[in-house]
Amino acid sequence: MNAKADIIFNRRSIRLYKSGPLISDETLHFLLDAAMSAPTARNRQPWHFVVVTRKDLLEELSRRHPYGKMLATAAMAVLICGDPGLESEESYIVQACSAATQNLLLAAEAVGLGAVWLGVHPRRERSEAIRDLLAIPENIIPVSLVSIGYPAEEKPRNANYRQSRVHLNGWTETSA
Repeated sequence: MNAKADIIFNRRSIRLYKSGPLISDETLHFLLDAAMSAPTARNRQPWHFVVVTRKDLLEELSRRHPYGKMLATAAMAVLICGDPGLESEESYIVQACSAATQNLLLAAEAVGLGAVWLGVHPRRERSEAIRDLLAIPENIIPVSLVSIGYPAEEKPRNANYRQSRVHLNGWTETSA
């Protein structure tokens, strides 16, 4: 339908990685620039990004996150954190960091990398396990963790559209 939008529909959660070269500083900058281009309430941009490239830390993250086994073979991970000192409304922090996470995932797809979003917030046990390992300050909220690597799997295009979830001009009417 629209070639520019293909990236949205082709982006999939990639959990299997193959070895490859280190992700370049230029590519990392692109990924983070995309993440920081996400919209935020009142343009507060209440985020911080912890980039993890050390193999020992990636392996330990894979043990600490219950769904993070793929981190052991990832080229890198990015922890997206919210800063209540930059935005007092926690719900806005979570929304901003979630938008940044989605932008990061789309940017990874755009450069041929595979990635998967691993939920952290509001699971306290996940937050604390990651906070301890990466020395995240107590006032900072770990929101999401993205595993990034060279994809060793292909998945078909998303087909998630559900007409039954569309409501026109209120909840009771559905669109045709």
